[in-house]
Amino acid sequence: MSLMALAACAWLALLVFAPFLPVALAAAAYLAGSLICHQLPERSFHIGAAQLPVCARCAGIYVGVALIAGTRWWGGPCRVRLAPLALIVAAAVPTLVTVAAEWLGIWEPSNLSRALSGVPLGAAIAFVVVDAVAKLHYDSCAPQRPIAPRPPPTPT
Repeated sequence: MSLMALAACAWLALLVFAPFLPVALAAAAYLAGSLICHQLPERSFHIGAAQLPVCARCAGIYVGVALIAGTRWWGGPCRVRLAPLALIVAAAVPTLVTVAAEWLGIWEPSNLSRALSGVPLGAAIAFVVVDAVAKLHYDSCAPQRPIAPRPPPTPT
């Protein structure tokens, strides 16, 4: 679990600090960002004059993932109470609302609104992945059942 938390936090740090990194490492971050995000400047956060490698909504998703993975690393709950699909659908509602409002011309959300709407979706994805990985290491989450001792064999 700690490897997942470390990877999530490292990815988020790479995204946030990309404008300050050496050129080769920053170029790798922006290239990776271009594979998963539209990187539109008007929909991205900027640090000074430098645009981050992903848009605000994607940044919010990664913040949600890092928060949950980090919380789990520090001993958060093992189980997700909702079915994985229900959890992800429910968490996607804020993102879907902002996207739909934008497409319909009802509302032009700010980058902060886009980022905040992405946090629940990232958190839900992290919950589902963390829960799935926890099941791979069954004994760390499941209560141990006592095993009754076997009676000694009877001589025949």
